[in-house]
Amino acid sequence: MTVSATSDIIARAVEVLRENDQGAYTIPTKGLYPFQWNWDSCLTALGLAHYDEARAWTEIETLFAHQWPDGMVPHIVFHVWNDGYFPGPEVWRTGRPTATSGITQPAVAGFAARRLFDRANDKKLAAERARALLPKIDAWHRWFYENRDPKGEGLVAIIHPWESGRDNSIDWDDAFERVPTEGVEPYTRRDTLHADPAHRPTREQYDRYIWLVQHFRGLGWDNARLHNASPFQVVDPGFNAILIRAAADLADLAETLGETEIAAANRARAKKGLVAMERLWSDVHGQYLCLDRITGELIDSASVGGILPAFAAIPKPRAAAIAATVERLAGKARYVVPSHDPGDPRFDAKRYWRGPVWLVVNYMISDGLAAAGHGKVAQRITQSSLDLIRESGFAEYYDPLTGEPLGGGRFTWTAAMVIEFLRNAS
Repeated sequence: MTVSATSDIIARAVEVLRENDQGAYTIPTKGLYPFQWNWDSCLTALGLAHYDEARAWTEIETLFAHQWPDGMVPHIVFHVWNDGYFPGPEVWRTGRPTATSGITQPAVAGFAARRLFDRANDKKLAAERARALLPKIDAWHRWFYENRDPKGEGLVAIIHPWESGRDNSIDWDDAFERVPTEGVEPYTRRDTLHADPAHRPTREQYDRYIWLVQHFRGLGWDNARLHNASPFQVVDPGFNAILIRAAADLADLAETLGETEIAAANRARAKKGLVAMERLWSDVHGQYLCLDRITGELIDSASVGGILPAFAAIPKPRAAAIAATVERLAGKARYVVPSHDPGDPRFDAKRYWRGPVWLVVNYMISDGLAAAGHGKVAQRITQSSLDLIRESGFAEYYDPLTGEPLGGGRFTWTAAMVIEFLRNAS
């Protein structure tokens, strides 16, 4: 790509970031997602740092300003009233000073903070901002293992599909059948007003999403009780790998800043988690699989959640097998990495996390594979991602077979990831 073409794409990406900037936080896109989302914000900060380092730190700080007393960082912060999204604060009813949801999301903050710090031009500012965030991110990591790993196995479970960030993944189908739909209060979805219903989760899935919210609300959002009370308990390898990578990165950052206790605690979490991840490996699929904690069985579903562990420092043979799996998927789809194997009859090229390509996941997989010495495959993912941008703009996600833009448009974290991809390619 020429220098002028690169500059043009970065300028367009920055335009999207500025457009969705609310001052102290960004929204994913206008209309569809009018609030601050947890992992969106942390990854968006990487793009913001391209033109305003202080603003990038503020993005993460604003999220952590709404951390719960027990350490949990909610997946949505409802800073301002807006009736364009369901479920809103009136459904969650978490009783927080500023309304938030009652569940969490992938813990990318530790990774983002370290990357911001390592790249900072203003080292004094970065040290100040990172040092203030360290104990907060550490408290979140501690919360995960205390509340979502009750037997101390080294792996945490999600108790609602929304926590994974991969809301309607095929991975959840069987376990989700255990979630009732009776007694769900009447509701009106807002997402299908902004995006094609054929590209979104189904009504039946939504009924179960809301049943879980009502169930947890009925337990007073007591995180000490929610894991065991949930009929949906799934150990997602991608979710765990992000937490493991974030713990390792936070340990490095803490060590650099002289916070030895935080460093030691997080290094131990990462080490234990990597060992425990072996339980999720599938030689047949050449990737990791989810575990249904209630049945104790691996879930036979080859999704991008099992490829995402490349983001963590997994054993070299595992990284090599995942690189080969990505190459194999590239033979089935025009664009990688599809969120599900196109060879699976359950694959759906256009429906949210049942097939489409997401640049944010591509970024994490390519970052991990490059670090593991699989630069050629990482470059293939990067090239595929940039091709999608050139052909289809800054969409929320894309059809892996045609490249068609899907979901929301002018999407914040897509724009941030484009800046990252171009930065890494230069």
